[in-house]
Amino acid sequence: MNEHLKVLRSLTPCFYIKRGDQASIIGGVIEFIKELQQVLQALESKKQRKSLSPSPSPSTPKSLLLPAKPNCSPIGIETVGEVGACCNSPLADVEARISGSNVILKIVCRRIPSQILKIIAVLERFSFEVLHLNVSSMEDTVLYSFVIKIGLECQLSLEELAVEVQQSFFSEPVFLNEI
Repeated sequence: MNEHLKVLRSLTPCFYIKRGDQASIIGGVIEFIKELQQVLQALESKKQRKSLSPSPSPSTPKSLLLPAKPNCSPIGIETVGEVGACCNSPLADVEARISGSNVILKIVCRRIPSQILKIIAVLERFSFEVLHLNVSSMEDTVLYSFVIKIGLECQLSLEELAVEVQQSFFSEPVFLNEI
C-alpha cells in the first residue's frame, strides 16, 4: 500500500497534496484526476466543434457568424435523462444537470472576453446563486464548471437554463458597471 501511495504522490503535482498522510494523498489524486477529466472533456469538445463547423475566414463579417435572432440560432437542445439537459451550438456546448439540491452547469467554448460575466449575469437574473466556479483552459478553449444553488423564486427548467446560458453567447458584451 505504501509503495502505491508513493507512486501516486510522485505522479501528482505537489500543490494537490497538502500533507503526507494517506488521506491527503488520495484526496489530492482524486482532485487531480477530476481536473484532468475536465481538460479532456474540453479538448474532446474542441475537437468535435472543429470537425463539425469549419472555421470562418478572417474576412467573414461578424453578422454572418451569429444569427440575426436568437430563436433562429443553430442550437440543438437535448434532454439527458430525467435530471439533465444539453444545449449545443457551434459557439458553445452547455450542459445542466441536477446534483442533490444544486445544479451542475458545464460550458465548453472558445475563449471569449467577458463571457464569464454574461453567464453570471444570466444566472443571477434567474435567481441562481453561484456556489463554486472552476475555470479550466487549454489554448483557446475554456471549460466553465459551475455549482449553482437554485433560488426559491426560480421557475426555470434545466432545458430553459441551458438555452438561456447558450443565448448569452449571442448577446451584446456585458461591462462591469452594467451588472
